[in-house]
Amino acid sequence: MPIPSTVEILRDLVAFPTVSRQPNLALLDHVERLLTPAGARVERFAHPDGTRANLWVTVGPEGPGGVVLSGHTDVVPVAGQDWTTDPFELAEKDGRLYGRGTADMKGFVAAALRAALLASGRDLRTPLHLALSYDEEIGCLGVRGMIGALAARPERPALCIVGEPTGMRIAAGHKGKVAFRACCQGREGHSALAPQALNALHLGARFIAALQARQEEIDRSGLRDPDYDIPYSTIHAGLMRGGNALNIVPNRCEIDFEIRNIAGDDPALILEGITRDAEEIARPFHARFPEAGIGIEALSGYPGLDAPPDSPAVRFLRQVTGDNGPAIKVAFGTEAGLFHDNLGIPTAICGPGFMEQGHKPDEFVERAQLDGCDRMLGEVVEALAAGPGGRS
Repeated sequence: MPIPSTVEILRDLVAFPTVSRQPNLALLDHVERLLTPAGARVERFAHPDGTRANLWVTVGPEGPGGVVLSGHTDVVPVAGQDWTTDPFELAEKDGRLYGRGTADMKGFVAAALRAALLASGRDLRTPLHLALSYDEEIGCLGVRGMIGALAARPERPALCIVGEPTGMRIAAGHKGKVAFRACCQGREGHSALAPQALNALHLGARFIAALQARQEEIDRSGLRDPDYDIPYSTIHAGLMRGGNALNIVPNRCEIDFEIRNIAGDDPALILEGITRDAEEIARPFHARFPEAGIGIEALSGYPGLDAPPDSPAVRFLRQVTGDNGPAIKVAFGTEAGLFHDNLGIPTAICGPGFMEQGHKPDEFVERAQLDGCDRMLGEVVEALAAGPGGRS
């Protein structure tokens, strides 16, 4: 039976509206129907509520070694976006393939599935693995269950390629990220008597100003990594919630913020400074309002990646891509740091498309980028068929 093209596989994947936190089981069923007749071995690692799962696929021999191709199956929402095409129906125009997830990152997943089908027809010396995760877009949450199970096994793959969109350039690093929620506690009251109450939104405004001041301090005197477009760690407040009615002084305000750190910065130390700021903001109000305070809780996070230039994963990617230029670092986060830190697997990033096209209306990947990814993954299959000693 002929192997479908990457574009044909991508067309099917885009049709599944696998928005984060929504079920992805229908997509996984489709992947299993595609791969298991070819002899691939599949294993699911489900979310506790059973609505979504990771999929671990193996082609080739049992045992250690081999390469992991890692991609996430979830996509960001399309609500509120003005698309000119159906986001869940692949459309092609002028060499561009439009649809939600085409760049981030179902394009790579489609190419990886085609590579698995190619590999199933070869006598591999070492295995090819696919790691397909869920809920990556909300903090790399889903993959952790799969990585935890794999960490308990004695045998590990030799390296991992995370196929996030890099324009098919080799990326060896990205910042880490930790997300937090600051809960500002005030005291409610009638707005006509506002000075007798403590407005939690006002506490929140002071807290956001303190975050800005911390960011300015890092910008002025913090560590630098010139390989990034933004060469220093960043602090960002993205959500603020509070209040029920204009004539009620709100007693609670929540602010969601994040720290994205370069490798040289410890986010825990940055948080210590932010926590001190929160305490200083609330302290002047304690005499009149003992309940006043700003508590900070962690929501999610993932480690950064800072692979050395001679990492086995970088060297292997140079072999299969022919790219001998300097490895880049990307602004966005990936699951690469989790594979590297939690499994001890050398990991690098390389995939089709550009993140500038992701998360927006009319997301697309160029067909030429998918062709380049197919060539790279074809070389991966050839390398696995040749085994450690060379090419077949």
